[in-house]
Amino acid sequence: MPARFVVDTSVVMSWCFEEEGNSYAEAVLESLEFAEAFVPAIWPLEVGNVLLVAERKKRLTQAAVVRFLALLSGLPITVEQETPERMLKEIVSLAREHGRSTYDASYLDLAMRFDLPIATVDASLLKVTKKCKVPAFDPARAR
Repeated sequence: MPARFVVDTSVVMSWCFEEEGNSYAEAVLESLEFAEAFVPAIWPLEVGNVLLVAERKKRLTQAAVVRFLALLSGLPITVEQETPERMLKEIVSLAREHGRSTYDASYLDLAMRFDLPIATVDASLLKVTKKCKVPAFDPARAR
């Protein structure tokens, strides 16, 4: 069975912006040859928003956005859907409890529910995952 993990937008977007790239994010991307990633329901909108803002600020061209979206669509990333009721109750509660955004809490919640490690380069989210005993994803173990 392939390794499974939750990947957050901080890692995914570093694949798009060379100046934000790092060896951990690159290793996470490479691990998708052998592993499967999961993301919460808000992920497509979050990624889309980052890309549109970058396009408006002339950091990316429309063609670059289209190429990056094609890359993402070819990766084994599963979007886990949530009911609005669960988003507004459990995830809001988790965000409140840990002083995080509902976006961050949605990744944390997904990792906790599926008992999966999380791949993130967001230092504050990483701090909360440790507090919640959610392990960080180790790409070296994905093989």
